[in-house]
Amino acid sequence: MSIRIGILGYGNLGRGVECAVKHNPDMELVAVFTRRDPKTVNILTETAEVYSVDEAEMMKDKIDVLILCGGSATDLPVQTPKFAQWFNVVDSFDTHAKIPEHFADVDKTASQNGHVGIISVGWDPGMFSLNRMYANAILTNGKDYTFWGKGVSQGHSDAIRRIEGVKDGKQYTIPVDAALEAVRKGENPELTTRQKHTRECFVVAEEGADLARIEQEIKTMPNYFDEYDTTVHFISQEELKAEHSGIPHGGFVIRSGRTGWNDENSHIIEYSLKLDSNPEFTSSVIVAYARAAYRMNQEGQKGCKTVFDVAPAYLSALDGAELRKHLL
Repeated sequence: MSIRIGILGYGNLGRGVECAVKHNPDMELVAVFTRRDPKTVNILTETAEVYSVDEAEMMKDKIDVLILCGGSATDLPVQTPKFAQWFNVVDSFDTHAKIPEHFADVDKTASQNGHVGIISVGWDPGMFSLNRMYANAILTNGKDYTFWGKGVSQGHSDAIRRIEGVKDGKQYTIPVDAALEAVRKGENPELTTRQKHTRECFVVAEEGADLARIEQEIKTMPNYFDEYDTTVHFISQEELKAEHSGIPHGGFVIRSGRTGWNDENSHIIEYSLKLDSNPEFTSSVIVAYARAAYRMNQEGQKGCKTVFDVAPAYLSALDGAELRKHLL
């Protein structure tokens, strides 16, 4: 029997989940739920239906796992606890500082209703989190470094587009090569935010807009650009579409540590990603964890989980014997 999947939200992430489900033969997409008029949402899966989000509850017996594809700022803090009363759920909540609070909210509802909710699934938080944890457990005497990019930051790009006089824009986060190489050499540098990453912005301004003001607003924007060396390029809409239409991303998790009685030997653990499509890769991670949520719930587990709580075997469509034979 296939694992029956529902998708809530059909933006970049929702479309990525639909593609990922297609490539997992043990799954089937049953429904997409949207806040838009369902008649205006065209999906790719011919056997699935589009419903209003208000109709989700009536589908609770027809869906094994609901994947929530909303934003972390305002959608997921409300949606994930709400829908955990009717479904096993998986989300990609990525506001790191608020994860403990979000966990508690989802855990309460999921536990009360006998469901599993896996939160903060993706590549950071998610795959990067796992690699930080593994490396910390192995090299207990060491130091962590995380670098993001080169890639498009969707949140920072959105912040640019909200500035008066900006028609469109994309922002790239770029690791500083010298900092990255120092870490890889095991030098254990103390790095400030500015020393680890730069930001590069490509902006389409409205006709007659004050370009100097826009550039100043970008470079001094608190929590986004003020702590970074930021470069702003003004380009045409045609150039933006031709050269910056993709959503690539990636990054590196590195732990530098020492072992031996007198710390005489040094070691580097590095995990890296280079992604053509940030949302499609994130979606692929989420779908693997949807399988885990279903399996864990079938075993009688309930409550909120993170990637730290999920055994690797739950993620794979292969059974234990096949995993031991081919991947161990």
